[in-house]
Amino acid sequence: MQGARNADGPAPAGPGAAEGGKTAAFLSVEAARARILARLLPTQTEIVPLPEAWGRVSARLVPARLTNPPSDVSAMDGYALRAADGAAGAMLRVIGEAPAGHPFAGTVAPGETVRLFTGSVLPPGADAILLQEDAERHGESVTVRETVAAGQHIRRAGQDFAAGDTLIPAGRRLGARDIGLTAAGNHPWVAVHRRPRVAILATGDEITLPGEAIGPGGIINANAHALAALVRAGGGEPLVLPIVADARDAIAVATGDLRGCDLLVTTGGASVGAHDLVREGLGARGFAPDFWKIAMRPGKPLMFGHAGEVPVLGLPGNPVAAMVCGLLFLLPALARLSGLPGDPPASVPARLGAPVAANDRRADHLRARLSEGPDGGLVATPFPSQDSARLRLLADADALVLRPPLAPALAAGEIVPVLRLDGFGV
Repeated sequence: MQGARNADGPAPAGPGAAEGGKTAAFLSVEAARARILARLLPTQTEIVPLPEAWGRVSARLVPARLTNPPSDVSAMDGYALRAADGAAGAMLRVIGEAPAGHPFAGTVAPGETVRLFTGSVLPPGADAILLQEDAERHGESVTVRETVAAGQHIRRAGQDFAAGDTLIPAGRRLGARDIGLTAAGNHPWVAVHRRPRVAILATGDEITLPGEAIGPGGIINANAHALAALVRAGGGEPLVLPIVADARDAIAVATGDLRGCDLLVTTGGASVGAHDLVREGLGARGFAPDFWKIAMRPGKPLMFGHAGEVPVLGLPGNPVAAMVCGLLFLLPALARLSGLPGDPPASVPARLGAPVAANDRRADHLRARLSEGPDGGLVATPFPSQDSARLRLLADADALVLRPPLAPALAAGEIVPVLRLDGFGV
């Protein structure tokens, strides 16, 4: 459920204040992520054509099926010759021309040269390339203007890779460079892990779809759309289920057929309110919880377990909490399902642009603006308000300032770790 329910609230004034020590028994962010990843397995392998492989994770290593380049070739436009004949002022007889893809059939003898182009096969007898700008052509002869050295401007056979070399290891997210290398290795297809299929279920009597009539006390279902976009950013295929009311039976019906899904993500209904019924509704599907509640802000009411064979990640209803938890837990889960280790998002150092208060027993994730400091480094300035229902502040943020449990108060200028949001699709 979205809205005021599941609100994380502001940080207490000091370590442990207002928490009564209760969060000491909650899982840490790191422990919760580890427990989620431990229960996930990569999806099955499928073979896809290279144009469909971008962003997928290689399921097997990709060996080179040929040697590249297959022969010694010219690295520049120019003339193939014997280095012994390449002294400045020497005049050579042009005995032929060999464009790329059309090797010269003869042999270069003393005093001879062959016109070549970038990628042309080096003819037998030649051991250097005279650049065309260092040559002066006179009909069927060439005068050397700059002395050449043996091996000059030649790409040797196998210089890039040899047949049998591993080009792509298993478990790599394939980018354009990887796909180009795979193509160069003579592979029109590649084995990858299937994209994880993620069902997204938003619960709450108060939420409606964008564009629909909003009832009294109602709000728009932003979470499902934001999470679907995050799933796509993480390499998955989202399936947004219809909104479900706050009723056990309705939740049970909505989750009745999860065949083909690798993960169910719920948003809302995971807290302790009388209408937070996701766990009870999933109980009809054999839901077995692994944990519930973690020591973080925003996002304390995080839930994880299994409904039969399908893992279930229950996110808070407040939109900022849902997205922060998506960054910290959903993206690593998608990475693990896709065939990657599921490493936590990497942080970078920044200086605080404003002081921050001492933290309590929950890890804090403060929305902040980034700017460039006088020394060229990053400066992170947290917003004064960190209310987990204020989605616009998350949209305006550049980063999350990470505050570990029981962190002391820090003055402006102190170094803190931050998660940049521009690299995660958030």
